[in-house]
Amino acid sequence: MIPERAKDRRRFPRVKSAVALELRYRGAVAPLRAMTSEVSLSGCYIETMFTLDVGTALEIVMWLEGEKIFGKGVIATKYPQVGNGIDIKEMKAEDRAKLEAFLKAQEVQIPKF
Repeated sequence: MIPERAKDRRRFPRVKSAVALELRYRGAVAPLRAMTSEVSLSGCYIETMFTLDVGTALEIVMWLEGEKIFGKGVIATKYPQVGNGIDIKEMKAEDRAKLEAFLKAQEVQIPKF
């Protein structure tokens, strides 16, 4: 679903994983709740019918195994009525370490054929 050229631009490999997110952005009455289909240290992809415009600034809350981590990001890609790519721009070091540990654990669980 994500074009090959987009994969080449990634700073970190993505892991297929469903992570609950809460996205807050200017003008929203309520946060947008979504699930990721892929996650990396630098971003994620969400599948949603209600896509946001590229460049939209976000406050991000991720739930990793029942624990919240926080970050700031921006919408990097938009596929109308399909999903958005999110670029994580800021995250505290301790939250980034939790995300990195989560991703490493997910990689171990993925069977390699």
